[in-house]
Amino acid sequence: MRLPKTRQILAATAAASALLMTAACGSDESSASDTASPAPAASDASDTAADDTAAAGDYADGTYEAEGSYTNPGGQSSVAVSLTLEDGTVTAVEVTPEASGTSLQYQQKFASGIADEVVGKALDEVSVSKVSGSSLTSGGFNAALEQIKSEAQA
Repeated sequence: MRLPKTRQILAATAAASALLMTAACGSDESSASDTASPAPAASDASDTAADDTAAAGDYADGTYEAEGSYTNPGGQSSVAVSLTLEDGTVTAVEVTPEASGTSLQYQQKFASGIADEVVGKALDEVSVSKVSGSSLTSGGFNAALEQIKSEAQA
């Protein structure tokens, strides 16, 4: 007898959850369509675009340096990053390898190809995963990049 009662409770809970989700989704959609006219919708879109532009320009010009660490099969490695910003755009980048052995070779490959990946891009658009065959070094680079973003906030 417990099994049918448990199923009933589960079914009722699932139905209640579905109704709440549907009501929440429906209320957002209907209120947006009830109150929005074509002019405000266009205005909302331009506000979003303006916010994106403002966010990209919220970085102070200058050269920033940071170090990022990452884990590789040999343990922990770090990479030093120097990045120059102008109007929120990366104008120069330099990665200094700080590893040894095989990791050093991968960091050197990464350092030789990183400029092609990030120079000319807005700082908020920069996130790398694999550069010149090196995929793990990007973890250290992205960690350093987050530090630079924090420091560069205007």
